[in-house]
Amino acid sequence: MTPAARLAAAIDLLAAVEASPRRPADAIANDFFRNRRYIGGSDRRNVSDRAWGAIRQRLRLSWHFGEFGITAPSARLLLAGHLILAEGWTLEGVEQNYSGERFAASPLSVEERGVLEKLVGRPLVLPRMPDGPRLNLPEWAMPGLIRRFGDGLAAEAAAMEQPAPLDLRANLLKGSREAVLAALVAEGIPATLTPLSPWGLRIADRRPVSGTKTFLEGLVEIQDEGSQLVALLTDAQPGMRVADYCAGAAGKTLALAATMGNRGHIVACDTSASRLEGAVKRLRRGGVHNSECHLLTSGDKWRKRSSRKFDRVLVDAPCTGTGTWRRNPDARIRTNARDLAELVAKQAMILDDASELVRPGGRLVYATCSLLPEEDEMQMAGFLERHPDFTPVPFAALWPALRPDIAAPCPGPYMALSPHSHGTDGFFAAVLQRQPS
Repeated sequence: MTPAARLAAAIDLLAAVEASPRRPADAIANDFFRNRRYIGGSDRRNVSDRAWGAIRQRLRLSWHFGEFGITAPSARLLLAGHLILAEGWTLEGVEQNYSGERFAASPLSVEERGVLEKLVGRPLVLPRMPDGPRLNLPEWAMPGLIRRFGDGLAAEAAAMEQPAPLDLRANLLKGSREAVLAALVAEGIPATLTPLSPWGLRIADRRPVSGTKTFLEGLVEIQDEGSQLVALLTDAQPGMRVADYCAGAAGKTLALAATMGNRGHIVACDTSASRLEGAVKRLRRGGVHNSECHLLTSGDKWRKRSSRKFDRVLVDAPCTGTGTWRRNPDARIRTNARDLAELVAKQAMILDDASELVRPGGRLVYATCSLLPEEDEMQMAGFLERHPDFTPVPFAALWPALRPDIAAPCPGPYMALSPHSHGTDGFFAAVLQRQPS
């Protein structure tokens, strides 16, 4: 593809994302490229990078265009604005690629050119910007993020703008971390050991790992180091009964099966049949033999029959995903204050239901990939008020038994990870123990 054709494709991809603001951008991109199989690998990366660059800076671009009275800029205007403000293109360079020639975007209109002229020479970030667009954070999330980070918010916001590395979890059911590392290197994929997770491997740049022999044979799974630490904190031991209550595609179920050495029993629960179908395939590839999947439905009597029978219950709750914004930049503009309120209520309901499964003396582990206290510490405070038979097990007390060779990465009673402080996605985890009978 010519540079102009790549740019036109990026405009089309960005337009598709803009047209479905409630749908994850990566799912839209998958459909977009599936329907355009003529776009090769290198062209696909170029098109994705261009579109994702504009998506990553969408809040700032909106502020700039808003200064000129444009509240709903088109995809072509957004991308042109990004090229000028973030990549330093000249207006003439944009016009050359918006030429209207074969496979290129149509020429700029007089109105478009007039707006873009005003952007030339402007920095992307201006001192007079409100804190939200200046830090590239949505206004609805600012109160919670300020409570979380205080004066450190600017550093955290900057870290959330950086591309995330690719983290993998070595499947200890099939080999040691060192053996898996050697297998990746043999396939031309250099990796390093993650500093906190005892199973983690990190690849600095994007590589097509899912097509490697190492991945296809189930030796590794793609999983952020923070997510791996949630599984580590669950401390599922061989012979235990464990429920992964919001299992999704079973990423944490796979990790729990490894810590259990395939002994004991895990029930992977979810409300989505399609997600559980995907989980079955992943569990089979990973060599997991001690699990079953259970579809949670309205009127389901399984939870009542299973009351107080599990040693560990993991609730990886649905959340705003603020901790994953460096990985999913579209979520900054896809989520809003109403979503937060609805999710907080849903999390409380899920916690109440899942807690019924925990046996006396057993543990409930609550986790989110959110940085917002409303979904984390405040959610825990509400649960403990409703359930006085549960008490927190302090993170500092748990960590030495899990990683005696490394100092605890977080102070306080709960685990709270962030991109700037820990190099992981943002994750929260609390371990609560039900009082013995």
